[in-house]
Amino acid sequence: QLQLVESGGGLVQPGGSLRLSCAPSGFTFHYYPIGWFRQAPGKEREGVLCISSSGGTTNYADSVKGRFTISRDNDKNTVYLQMNSLKPEDTAVYYCAVGPFGYGSTCPGVNEYDYWGQGTQVTVSS
Repeated sequence: QLQLVESGGGLVQPGGSLRLSCAPSGFTFHYYPIGWFRQAPGKEREGVLCISSSGGTTNYADSVKGRFTISRDNDKNTVYLQMNSLKPEDTAVYYCAVGPFGYGSTCPGVNEYDYWGQGTQVTVSS
């Protein structure tokens, strides 16, 4: 059964950095777009960043521009979310998700993702 496993979350002070990882179990996601999403308490889930199968990226959230980057290591079958200059408002559960096969160099819309991980908590607080 296909599963996604996120890791790397934790407690960090404002201005700090974290790197989240997303790795699948049961399949190789080289040919799929991968997205990172987050959901803060009391808020709807929002898209953060996506990386296409060819490495192109799409930013879904203006609030993370210049601070968050997404990358993938196909040899390790892992996608990363590097988060720098973290702010308290970045506190959320972060999820990775797999988009449809065949998007090529682009990313799907935020409602087109098929499989989701269980999430990892990121808390930004002093």
